[in-house]
This record gives sequence, C-alpha cells and structure tokens, in this order.
Amino acid sequence: MEQQLAAAPHHDVLALLIQVSVLLLTARALGEVARRFGQPTILGEILAGVVLGPSLLSTFIPPFGAWLVPHTEVQGYLLDEISMIGAMFMMLIAGLEIDLVLIRRQARSAIGTGIGGLVVPFAAGFLMAQFLPGDLLADPAHRLVFSLFVATAISASAIPVAAKVLMELNLIRRDASQIIISAAMMEDAAAWIILSVVVGLAEGATINAGRVVLSLGSVLLFILVTFTAGRWLVERAIGLVQNEVKIPDAMFSLTVVLMFAWGALSHALHLEAVIGAFAMGIVLSQMRNLPDSAIHKLESTGLHIFAPIFFAVAGLKVNLLNFLDVRLAGLALLVIGVASVAKIAGAYLGARLLGRRDHWTALSIGVGLNVHGAVEIIIATIGLSKGILTQDMFSIIVLMSLVTSLTVPPVLHRLIQRVQPEPQEIERLQREDLIRDNPFASVHRVLLPVRRRDDDQGGPVQTIEAHILRHIGAKTNLSLTLLNVANDSDRARSTAFLDHLAKLFASQKVTKKVVTHTNPADAILDEAAKDYDLVVMGATGRDGRTEVLFNPLVDSVVRLSPCPSLIIHSEQVPPDWSPRRILAPTNGSLAARRAVQAAFSLASHEDGEVLILKVVNIEAIMCYLDRRESILERQYIIAHQIVDELGAMGHSLGVRTYTAVQPGPDPETVIFEVARDSQIDLIVLGTSVRAGSERLYLGSRVERILHHAPCPVMIVNTRF
Repeated sequence: MEQQLAAAPHHDVLALLIQVSVLLLTARALGEVARRFGQPTILGEILAGVVLGPSLLSTFIPPFGAWLVPHTEVQGYLLDEISMIGAMFMMLIAGLEIDLVLIRRQARSAIGTGIGGLVVPFAAGFLMAQFLPGDLLADPAHRLVFSLFVATAISASAIPVAAKVLMELNLIRRDASQIIISAAMMEDAAAWIILSVVVGLAEGATINAGRVVLSLGSVLLFILVTFTAGRWLVERAIGLVQNEVKIPDAMFSLTVVLMFAWGALSHALHLEAVIGAFAMGIVLSQMRNLPDSAIHKLESTGLHIFAPIFFAVAGLKVNLLNFLDVRLAGLALLVIGVASVAKIAGAYLGARLLGRRDHWTALSIGVGLNVHGAVEIIIATIGLSKGILTQDMFSIIVLMSLVTSLTVPPVLHRLIQRVQPEPQEIERLQREDLIRDNPFASVHRVLLPVRRRDDDQGGPVQTIEAHILRHIGAKTNLSLTLLNVANDSDRARSTAFLDHLAKLFASQKVTKKVVTHTNPADAILDEAAKDYDLVVMGATGRDGRTEVLFNPLVDSVVRLSPCPSLIIHSEQVPPDWSPRRILAPTNGSLAARRAVQAAFSLASHEDGEVLILKVVNIEAIMCYLDRRESILERQYIIAHQIVDELGAMGHSLGVRTYTAVQPGPDPETVIFEVARDSQIDLIVLGTSVRAGSERLYLGSRVERILHHAPCPVMIVNTRF
C-alpha cells in the first residue's frame, strides 16, 4: 500500500501563518521599544505574546484570540514546533558562547561562584517546591520530579540574556562580567545535565535507582559521543565543505544541519532536542576554522527570526489575569523572592569565600547571575510539555524571567560602577582594545599557494613564509592550506613536495591540496573564495617586464583576491633568516597602520623588535619659500604624533618597539639607509590595490622599495 504524506488541515495551516507573522512582527516591534528604554529586547519579545495572548487582547477581543491562540491540538503542535526551532537556535548560540579559555583564565572565581550559584538556589528551590500547593503540580504523585525540576529551573542562569545585558551596558569585558559569563556557562552545563536526568525520570513509570542510573547513562553516553566521534565528524564536515563546496552560505547550512542532527541524536536518547543543540554549539565553538560569517548568519537567523517567535509563544501561554488571584500572586512573589535571594546569596558567597573577591565585585556577580530568561523559559516549556508543570507554575517561571530581566540591568549598572578595576584589568582592557583593532589577531584560515621546486624541495621563499606564518600564528591558531597547481602527470611529485613542505609548518594545522587546472591564477582564486581570511604569496624575483609588477600569476591573484593578501618579496636570504628586526615605515594612512599591526604580530616573540619610521620629505617643503620653517615644524609635530601613537600600541602589546622621525629627500632613500644601518631583516609596507588597467599597481614608491630594498619586503595588501 502506497504511503501518502499526511498534511495539516487547511484552516490550521492558515492559522499558523497568521500566528507566526503577527507574533514575529509584534515581538520585533516591542523588542525595539524595550531597547529604546534601555531594556533587553527579550523583554519586549515576551511581552509581545503577553499582549497578544489571553492576558490582554485575546481575552478582551475574542475574534482576535480566535486566530492568535491555538484552539486545536494540530494548531498547538504546529506553533510549538516552530517555537522549538527558536529554542534550538538559542541554545546553539548559547553553546557557541562557551569559551573554555575564559573559564580557565577565571577558573578559581568562576568555579567558586558557579558552585555557590548552583548549589544554594538548587537546594532552596527544592525545599520550596516540597511545600508548594498540590494544584501547581501536574501530577501530585510525582512531587519529587516536580521539586527537582523547579530547583533546576531556579538554579540555571541565562547565558544569552546575561551576555546581551552586559553588552548593552558596555560591561562585557570587565573582570566581574567575565566571571558572570564563566560561572553561568558552568551552571548551565550542570543544569542541562540535571535536567536530562529529571526529564528521564518524568518519563518513567517509577522512580528508582535503576531509572536514575539509566538516565545518567544516557547523558554520559551523549556527552561521550558528542566530544569524541561528534567532534571528529564536525572537523571533517567543516573541512569538506570549506574545501569542496562552492554554493553560497554552505557553512551556514552545515551548522544548521549539525544543530538538527544533534537535536535528533539527543532526542533519540530520550533527552531534549535543545540539549543536542547546546552541545553542538560547544563543539562548534572549538572549531578554529569556523568562519565568522557563518556565526553572524546564525545569530541573524536565530536571534532575529526564530528566537522572537519562541519568546512570543512563551508569552502567549501566560495569562497574567490569573495573578489577580491574591493567592497565586503571593505564590509568584514567593517563587521569585526565593529564586532571587538564593541565586544572589549563593553566587555572592561563592565569589567571596571560594573566589576571594571583594564585597562589591561579589555582589555584582551575584546580581548579574540572577538574570533569567531564555534558558528558564526553555526549561519551563519542557516542563509544561512533559506534564511536570501546570499552566500556573509555567506562568510563574515566565513571570520570574520577566521580572529579573527588567530589574537586573539597572541594579547591575549601579553596582559595577562601585567596583574598582585592578591594574592588571586595566592593562588587559587596553590590550584587548588594541587586539580588536588589529585584523591579524582574527586571522585563522590562511591559503599559501606554492610552486613545486624539484631541486631543493622547498626553496628559500617557503622558508621565509614558514617563519612569517609561524610568528603570525603564535597568538592565534592558524589553519593553513598548502596549494599546488599541477598537471595530471605531476600529481604524485606535487603531493610528495607538499608532504615535505608541510614539515616547515609544524606549529600550524596544515591541509595539503594538489589541483589540476589550465590556469593557475584561476585555481588559486577559486580556492581563495572558500572562506579564507588571508592569502600569502611568495615572489622570488621580478619578471622584468614593465607590464607586470612581480609576475603575471602573483599580480593576478593580488588584484583579484577576495580576501587580504601578504606578498613576500626577496631575492636571496641566508638559510637561518628570521624576522627579528622589522622596519615598518608609515605615512599615517590606514594601510600603513595595518602594516605596523602586521609587524607587531610578527615581532611578538622574545627577540623580535619593530622600528616605526616616519620620513619628513624635505624636498616637498622647499617650494614653500615664505612658510618653509613653519610648515617643516608642523610636519615634524605631526610625524612625532603618528609614530608615538603606534609606538604606544606596540608597547601595550608587549612588543619591543622603537620610533624614529627622519628628514630626507624622499621616503625611499631614508628607508634604504635605515634598513642598512639598523641591519633590518624585513621591511613591512601597507598598500591597497589601485586600479591601473590590467597591471597591478601599488604605487611608484612601493615599486622602488621592492626593486632596491637591501632585505626581504612584505607587502600587506588589506581589504579589512
């Protein structure tokens, strides 16, 4: 018998389309209103459902409620599934925010705060739930499961909401804020594990030791599979998509597929699908070659489309009119009070006693962790769907999220202003500002096209590139692709050549690719279009023809590259060459600044040093006969301001930096003299591609330096 695809009734589908469009529009509109009043957008998104639902419009305008509130099981299922996708996106993004390096850096304070912020509210919530009235329980016979569930909901913190609040208050980079995020990460990870066990217990007919062990076993199996085979699979999948797939937004599609796949895996183990999404987010956060563009698209789709629908649906399920009942309102105040006091007190004691933080810092951390929101609403939604919570208890938890989201930001802003930053925190903040301005700090995926050399199996240029990439990757994990364009008959020799060459890049993750193409430049450009952050090209010598700068291949790639590029030009270098002394001439332009930042990345090792040079062009000033001295004085003042600012940047980054302002007939002559006198190992120049018919044109001065420089030259051609 042929199976037919079952479809929802026409009226139910029509109702879903109306519900989604109205909920999304209202959620985004009220989110904008909330933001203009200095509140998190999640507040407006939840209020959208409250306003549209039985709390207001759906009750007072029944025809409106007939379309907005689901009235059949099918309508409820359809809207809940759309809402669940929003919850999965939220937890995927929350997992992406897990920073294990951050947790290690603030380990003592984060662990102490996390323990206090988890244990105290969990215990308080459990005890409180043991004495709550039976009509708040969906099944009074399962009070233990209900108590564990309420305790879990109260003890969790909302990472996305906490991070969003701290970002909107411009506090995210403070030490106290980092402890808040780190502790929230640990609390949420523990809360989801506990929740998995509790949900497993809720689905069992009886509660016994065997059922608890089985639930814990499912959780441990899922964690084991995720961070072993799952991590291996994700790494291979990302590599396959980046290296082989050319369709637009392929990486974004892959992350969404992985989210649903891991949601299905966790669901198959009788865990919640959102737990799978959260775990996949943590795995993806450890993938250094995951492009930022994919994360931005995830955030745009998840936070601005599906998440508002989820929050609005949560608000739609709340009926604030029920809180006109004095008894229910009193119970709501009790739950909110116990949850807030226990969370703040637990985190405060953990930060003070175990983390050894001062009073104001500990209090700020406690208040910051008390922000509830997405996680609690997701947990409450699970509890409602599993028959653990009644509608009234669900409404109480959502109301708790609303109240804390409304009250925490202004209180936290006042408290954290009382926290005096320590000298190391001030230094860290300054360094982070400088790193954020340095595009090379965010370079992760690098393409290095190489030409096969059968004589010396590597050649000097690749040695220079290995040194340079090793220094750039010292502070950022690089994923390097070695690319060789070969004929079909030469693939074996090219593969052997890349195997040998890869040994020069032992500190980086290396991918070796041999491709066959009639036009090497097109092959390189096709590869560069696959989400690379940087293309590095070696140019051993100049072609000698006036219509090209380096050679036709390098010129074409630099002109047409979809990402920034480094061109390393050298004629001959000693075998033990290393970029120890680097000269970075500057004229104050953005391109020159990027070159200086590249020089800082190269000189971050112990014996590296950077000389920043500004040349005052004397001949250009001679034509001003009557104002020569005043113009010259002003040029010196500006030159010193430029090099002093860049010098301070280098010192803040811990790089030995020297500055010089020298007069000369032209910049090139002075650069050559300084390079010889100071025994410079590398000159770094900043440029941007200039249109010049079919010819790569970087400027006459750059070309003169390339032709006459006494040492290797690196061109930083930026598109940042």
